[in-house]
Amino acid sequence: MTTSSVALDAHAAYLRFNFRKVILKSNVASSTAGVVTSPHHLATAAGLEVLSQGGNAIEAALAVGAVLTVVYPHMNGIGGDAFFMIDDARGSVSGIDGAGPAGAAVSIEAYRQRGCSAIPKRGPLAANTVAGMVAVWGEAYEQSSAEWGGKLSWERLLAPACAFARDGFALNQGQPGAMQAHWHDFVQSQAFIDNFAPGGVIPQPDSVFRQLALADTMSELSRGGAESFYRGALGARIGAGLQREGSLLDAGDLARFHCRRVAPLRIGYRGGSVVNMPPPTVGMTALAILGILERFDLKGLDPLSARFVHLHAEAAKLAHQVRDRYLGDPDFVDVPAARLLSPAYIDEMAARIDPQRAAPFTQGGAPGDTVWFGVMDAQQRSVSAIQSLCWEYGSGIMAGDTGIVWQNRGHGFSLDSRHANALLPGKRPSHTLIAPLYMEGGKTRIVFGAMGGEAQPQVTAQVFTRAHDLGLPLDVALAAPRSVIGRAWGDQSPTTLKLERRFSQEVFDELAAMGHAVEWFAPYSDYMGHAGLIRLDEDGTMHAASDPRSDGAAAGVIVQAQDRGLQ
Repeated sequence: MTTSSVALDAHAAYLRFNFRKVILKSNVASSTAGVVTSPHHLATAAGLEVLSQGGNAIEAALAVGAVLTVVYPHMNGIGGDAFFMIDDARGSVSGIDGAGPAGAAVSIEAYRQRGCSAIPKRGPLAANTVAGMVAVWGEAYEQSSAEWGGKLSWERLLAPACAFARDGFALNQGQPGAMQAHWHDFVQSQAFIDNFAPGGVIPQPDSVFRQLALADTMSELSRGGAESFYRGALGARIGAGLQREGSLLDAGDLARFHCRRVAPLRIGYRGGSVVNMPPPTVGMTALAILGILERFDLKGLDPLSARFVHLHAEAAKLAHQVRDRYLGDPDFVDVPAARLLSPAYIDEMAARIDPQRAAPFTQGGAPGDTVWFGVMDAQQRSVSAIQSLCWEYGSGIMAGDTGIVWQNRGHGFSLDSRHANALLPGKRPSHTLIAPLYMEGGKTRIVFGAMGGEAQPQVTAQVFTRAHDLGLPLDVALAAPRSVIGRAWGDQSPTTLKLERRFSQEVFDELAAMGHAVEWFAPYSDYMGHAGLIRLDEDGTMHAASDPRSDGAAAGVIVQAQDRGLQ
């Protein structure tokens, strides 16, 4: 069977599945046979279809992730990075690190010679790191096959993404909005315009959007496997295309790259533990925030109170200071994560919080954008996954005629050779991406995560503490108004405390009286991230929820007749 026919069959199966009255756009779902949550309902549908056919959590996550690269192209794509945290429900938890390094020709000197005082945020010189996402998919697929008995083919898992790229899907508000906001950057690349705004016209929400060049590339990838992206004919085309656009990357950089299986960082939390990705990600920042918050009694606290917001903001300030000082690629710099997450160090940071006054705050780092999704299967195995291009549409540079837009993750490197995140060939940039799990008794109880650039540690801490410490229903924990201290992405003020305009005016005024520089944001703001939650109850029931700020859905496998009409 050809890739095209597989894709069309998968697309037809999806339509049959949809018309079986599964409520794909529901924000909540429960099942004992598997659940999935993602920021786009079509991706959730693809993952649910895999679970319903007996696929495991990794296989479902691959289908979800692949569809997201097509239907959320402004947030993520195969020209970006990814991180998976995987729990086998038997006591083994591991991460897959897809942080792509700077190319061999990418150096401080190369930018100085081109007259740069900083790495450009868009354009060919921003496309300076290898894309690690497809390697993560390949490693996860091998883990599924070798360790979990996965039976679904690589081609089958990519088929829905191929179909949506070729046949199209209805655009949401975000893609045209992001294009309009950054149009002056994107018009510099004719290849970008040809792919995303044919004829120079930005497509409108609800119009059918097709990506035929990407469809061909996804079909080639589905035939050749992940290796083809890095060490095959596809990789050669990608490298040559990037070179023609003026990037410092080439096919040799792709060929040298391999993602990594990594041991997660871990911190105790109220009788359980939270695991997250190690450096160069901000996993240690996210864990530090929760470690600090554990030193305070949150149970019974009003989740819309000034005290709740204040404690989260002050914990984030302290954790960000640690990030800005230490975070980099541990292959090149010392990142003392064990010491920074030790009980003594967390105690010291928590003791610096004044419950009544805001501390001064400065923030460095680089903003980003992304998608997070989560899956738990019938055997209670779970995946927390995150994928990103960094900024909306990344660098805005296409890899030749492949339909692949390349990330700008490496624009956050420093050209100061003394900085922990200083640029060096082969070095991985510090990463905003995290993929957490909460565990009790050796079993994952909560799968959680969020997009949100630099604010991801804050957003995940808020949704997690509302669900875990305060016991709110998952959909309530996600819908509740959020706050962000500092910058998530873009040009917003890096030091203000931003509140969604569903907090009360009294809370705003109380926070201002504490010394916070407070400002209002929209009632449901994308700036506050798109988050998701999965919870496993003691009786084996799985609950999932998706963020009302996104186009997402949560779905659960129908236990009775779960595979009828899907073959």
